[in-house]
Amino acid sequence: MNKELLKKEANTIRFLSADMIQKANSGHPGAPMGLADIAVVLSRHLNHNPKNPNWINRDRLVFSGGHASALIYSLLYLWGYGLEIEDLKEFRQLDSKTPGHPEFGHTKGIEITTGPLGQGVANAVGFAMAKDYTANKVNSETCKIIDHKVYCFCGDGDLQEGISYEACSLAGRLKLKDLVLIYDSNHITIEGDTAIAWSEDVAKRFEAQDWDVIKINGHCYEEIDKAFTKVKEATKPTIIIANTIIGKGAMELEGSAKTHGSPLGADIIKAAKEKEGYPTEPFSIDKEALDSFREAIKAGEERNHLIKQAPLPEQEEALKLLLNPDFSKIEWPNFSESSEMATRDSNGIILNAIAKATPSFLGGSADLAPSNKTELKDMGDFPKGKNIHFGIREHSMAAITNAMALYGTTIPFNATFFVFSDYLKPAARVAALTGIKNYFIWTHDSIGVGEDGPTHEPIEQLSQFRALPNFYVWRPADATENVEAWKKALEMNAPNAFVLSRQKLKTLKPKRDFGEVSRGAYIVKKREGATVTIMASGSELMPSLQAACYLEKMGVKANVVSVPCFDLFNEQDREYKEAVINPDTKVLAVEAARALEYYKYADDVLGMESFGASAPADKLFEKFGFTISNIKQRVSELIGVENRPVTINDCTL
Repeated sequence: MNKELLKKEANTIRFLSADMIQKANSGHPGAPMGLADIAVVLSRHLNHNPKNPNWINRDRLVFSGGHASALIYSLLYLWGYGLEIEDLKEFRQLDSKTPGHPEFGHTKGIEITTGPLGQGVANAVGFAMAKDYTANKVNSETCKIIDHKVYCFCGDGDLQEGISYEACSLAGRLKLKDLVLIYDSNHITIEGDTAIAWSEDVAKRFEAQDWDVIKINGHCYEEIDKAFTKVKEATKPTIIIANTIIGKGAMELEGSAKTHGSPLGADIIKAAKEKEGYPTEPFSIDKEALDSFREAIKAGEERNHLIKQAPLPEQEEALKLLLNPDFSKIEWPNFSESSEMATRDSNGIILNAIAKATPSFLGGSADLAPSNKTELKDMGDFPKGKNIHFGIREHSMAAITNAMALYGTTIPFNATFFVFSDYLKPAARVAALTGIKNYFIWTHDSIGVGEDGPTHEPIEQLSQFRALPNFYVWRPADATENVEAWKKALEMNAPNAFVLSRQKLKTLKPKRDFGEVSRGAYIVKKREGATVTIMASGSELMPSLQAACYLEKMGVKANVVSVPCFDLFNEQDREYKEAVINPDTKVLAVEAARALEYYKYADDVLGMESFGASAPADKLFEKFGFTISNIKQRVSELIGVENRPVTINDCTL
């Protein structure tokens, strides 16, 4: 081990990071400087290929502390991933390749957008889970196509966030032996020493979660190397607790919270460089260090061919099917003969059809599979089967499946009650930001939850997720809409959520003459000379259709529009929108939620004004006005006609 070369490499990382942050006058130098020694040793153990960043058997490296992005960008430049010095000089600037927090798809070599603290820990668990599932599908005794490690840098803040408890608990339960958590234990957060708010024994915590625990001096090259060597033979997940000094090398600021989130200052950086005999000019690079880092290119090309024995034809075919899903083979269920069915039930049948035809499709629920109807029948349990038991861990479940979706060989779904989507909102937001094909199944969609009461009745969540850009929320009105929604969702490079009913809903006629489910909204009932349009989704569509029948007997012609995906309808051109919503009509929107977003199209909205109540569902729909009579009343008020009582013997829906 050439300690002098290692030191040069570590100083190159430290000073590149400090220079980037100083030039931007913004950033976090403390963690990159403290982790530099570990990073240079990890470079000698990491299996990756800068010229082929998508190599399927590469080690995954996750930076849960995304604020330490100067470290990531320094490494990507030094390894040869395509970043140049000019990119480092544009750190945190508009349209640069080096934004403040690393973003997947924006900068080559970034495995996932981690964002808020703790997300990356769960993402690493997701990568390790996807690795195990894939290995079980494609490896043989003679040839291991998939046998890599998943490394994750994390800090005190990541381990204080609750999501890390959830994710690491599951990782221990699943014995994810190829998962390595590198804990930068510098005992500093923004407000100062961690002792002001934290006193737990991290080693005992992870031992209790069935992890291997290795403690090292994070600045001792021999100890670091020994730890990375040891984890290659692990039989369970490993946490390397590295005691480090934040801002290592930052002169009088070394070890201080002042290095966490502020530039060091030009004078301190210059003095630090002089002390180490390093060129003082900003963005100077030690050539010997750079040449050593760039060995990653040659080593990476060689690692592409390290499989000792050629894979069997069936192994290659299995990997091909995982990497290239063929949705045309799905035998979609036909619900046209069903009189009524809860959309959570039809969704369960659909999930099974997709999973049966698609080897890469798998998922599970946060301990709610019987209620969510998400069990994949006769398909076994993870890691060899497709049913993942996430336990009651909504937040980590969503972040784990984000990573699984980006791994390359798995298409995941995750499920819970709609009201509990609040627990996983940060991960859903990252999925939207990144364009991750993650599928969220949210059942018990409205006041139809009934007796569970207002704590379990999702009122504002539909509006919340519809406000999220690049996130598509489906609330199908029946089983046939549910099928069409899934067909569209599987085509999209974005997260999709299915918000599904607990109660049975009548099945509409499958023929749809006036638009497409795949465009977000369409006319279910159209009348020439209509003076009003009623928009509705989910369980509110049927009473809206029935109200239109009564209105017609009263002499009021109404068009009825189903809105299975408000987000997709928003994206349609003006011509389609006006074909669905006649601009010459008054518009009433009906939804058992806040539904404020409908004012973009509607003159009046019949939605929820409170958090609901505890009672049977039918009583709640009556109490809060989602009835034929109240919809008829609201339309009458909207268009200024008398709401006359009428009788009706037949209503063709």
